[in-house]
Formats: sequence, structure tokens, C-alpha cells
Amino acid sequence: MSTLTSAAALPDALTTPTLVILPWLDPVVESVGHDPRSPYVERFWLGVLGPSTTWFLRHVATTFDVHPDGFELDTAEVAGALGLAGKLGRDGVFTRTLARSITFGLAAQHPYGLQVRRMLPPVSQRLLARLPATVQEAHRTWATAERAANGAIEQQRRRARSLALSLVELGDDAGTVHDQLRSWRFPPATVDDAISWALARSYGSSGEGAASEPPTAA
Repeated sequence: MSTLTSAAALPDALTTPTLVILPWLDPVVESVGHDPRSPYVERFWLGVLGPSTTWFLRHVATTFDVHPDGFELDTAEVAGALGLAGKLGRDGVFTRTLARSITFGLAAQHPYGLQVRRMLPPVSQRLLARLPATVQEAHRTWATAERAANGAIEQQRRRARSLALSLVELGDDAGTVHDQLRSWRFPPATVDDAISWALARSYGSSGEGAASEPPTAA
């Protein structure tokens, strides 16, 4: 997006005393994104969004922890809490904060307020190019480390699945497989994934259990 969303372009619903804030459900972004309160956002998104928009997104994320399905936001109260007290109309600082969240694809308008992302996507290369060279280099270092970590996690997942399948084919039940994998220090989520995968593969290959769900670990 080449230009900022103008506060003047916002509908009247976004300049009212109360806004309805709903979660923007996006499985793709949420699978790779970052909590607005995370060090990643502070280090790499802050220079793009500016402090007021970053703090607004953090405020929304914290409120979603309590009201995950959405909530009403008192604009004057939140603006004051974020240090943006003053005029709240189309020319107000808080209204410009809302506009920036929309501009960068972190919020979207609905008839009574905003849908706001619960997780922020990785900063794009186009936006990174606006940041100081030192920050760009730090992001490259972060991305390299992240790829290495993801590779290690994938390798661990494949090994856990292979071991789980071997145990299932030897006749061990789900509970026994669970205990064995945990004794080998695989993380709980990896163990659950491995058991589900191994049982589904075993049942599928044997032709049994097609009409019912395979058992899961207790």
C-alpha cells in the first residue's frame, strides 16, 4: 500500500464514542504471526507503525485475552490511557492511530467498528526497507535463526512420528506410546501429533477403523 489511509476517509462509525472491536480471524497469519506484545513486534513493527498504533494493538490484544469474541471500546478512555487524549474527531490523534492500523493491514473496518488481528504477520521486505540498516540486519539475523529453529522442530516432529508408528505397529496402545515418547523427552504437543498421525496411518493402512475415530492418548 503506497499511501496511508486518511483519517478523513474513515466512516462515521469509527469516529463514534464507542467502537465494537472484533477479532480478525486469519488462520494463515495466526500460524506464522507474532503477538502484538512480543519482542518481535517491539523490535521490528514499532518503527513502521509508530508508538501509538503499536500500543493500541497491544491494548486490543490484552483485552482479547479477557474477551476473545470481541468487546466495546470506549474511544475517549482508551485514547487517554494511551496518552492520546484530546480531540477525538476525524482530525484527532487517536483516529489517525486507527487509520494506521488499517493502512498496514492489521485492522479492517466493519459497520460498527474494527476487526483487529490477534497476531501480526512478519514485517514485509517492502516495509523493512523503510527501517534503519541496523534494524534490517537484525531482522535478517532473526529470520535465519527462525528458519534453523523451524527446521529442527520439523526434524523432531518427523522422528517422533516415525517412533510412534513403530510402537503402534508393535502393538502398543496410545497410552503406552504416549508414555514412551515423553520418556524420550519429546514435547507434549509433538507427542500428541505423533500419536494421532501414527494411529491414523496404521488404521488407514490396515483398513480398520474407517467408520470410527481411532483412539487417542489419555
